[in-house]
Amino acid sequence: MSQPTPNPFRATPSFSRTFESGVFWVLRSTAYIILLCGGFVFSDIVIKGSTTVFRPEFPFVNTTFLTEAPESLYVFEHEGVKREMGDREFRAFRESERLKAEAAGRTAPEIKATSYVYSAGGIFPCIVGTVLLVVGSMSIALCLGVASAIFLNEYARQGTFIRLVRLTILNLAGVPSIVFGLFGMGLFVIFLDWNVSLLAGWFTLALMVLPVVITASEESLKAVPQGFREASLALGATKWQTIRKAVLPFALPGILTSSILGIARVAGETAPIMFTAAFVVRDKLPWEDLERASDFFFQGVMALPYHIYVVSSKIPQNEYTERVQYGTAFVFLLIVALIATTSIVLRARLRRRYRW
Repeated sequence: MSQPTPNPFRATPSFSRTFESGVFWVLRSTAYIILLCGGFVFSDIVIKGSTTVFRPEFPFVNTTFLTEAPESLYVFEHEGVKREMGDREFRAFRESERLKAEAAGRTAPEIKATSYVYSAGGIFPCIVGTVLLVVGSMSIALCLGVASAIFLNEYARQGTFIRLVRLTILNLAGVPSIVFGLFGMGLFVIFLDWNVSLLAGWFTLALMVLPVVITASEESLKAVPQGFREASLALGATKWQTIRKAVLPFALPGILTSSILGIARVAGETAPIMFTAAFVVRDKLPWEDLERASDFFFQGVMALPYHIYVVSSKIPQNEYTERVQYGTAFVFLLIVALIATTSIVLRARLRRRYRW
């Protein structure tokens, strides 16, 4: 009986193969550990934050938290019952107790309450401010970024200067956000006298995310086959008509990818808006009590990341502030996910529409 022929392509054990396998499992384990830690953080926010945002009874959503402004919380005992009231409700309750006492011909009882800052009310002004900052800054960044990418890829003569410009753009992408915040405060808030306002925050955040938008948009333009341009020019189209009709539509999915990356960075920044756009407390919404339409752009707003920063680090921590922290973080993640999902859905539709 003949012996089976050994497989000449079978991998033979060696030190290099063993080392490669060990490195592979180390990298794989590290990736799993990072995903596990990230999943733990997100699940902690979702579990604790959902208890603040949602309720077991109808309408199942804490409408007060989502539709009102932040208030101080007052905790006190009245007639043997522990009560928790926001600032406005507590003032009304105390006034009603005083009127009842006067009607009964007796002295109003003193209500001793413990107050907790930003632990009652809601975060509606913060939601509005965050959406305005993200939408405004990304609109500016996409307009300037796409225009810059078109110039660099379609019009600029490739040479040493253009390579230097690209290198500068890549370096700007690594600048810390607090540097952009100080730059925005110096240029927009002080020099241009825009003060702490939406406009100053928009341009500061737009400049911060502009390198990412330019780089991703230029790569998307480069990915469009050169034949599209040549065919369009051969049919008599001008340079701009070629870019607008034969290049940009096919590059839009990649450009929207840059917007998704930009949204993820812009929405979570605290330092730039702290110097240029955000207030700790603002009673009125941006569109309320405007003397002129332009006043809308020259006023500060509240924002979710700055509100989380203030509630988490600038006031005494307790069980009441903890639920506000987690509830705000949960809503913040939902808003960012909603905006990013909109970009992803639009990108997918454009990819199905423009194929080559």
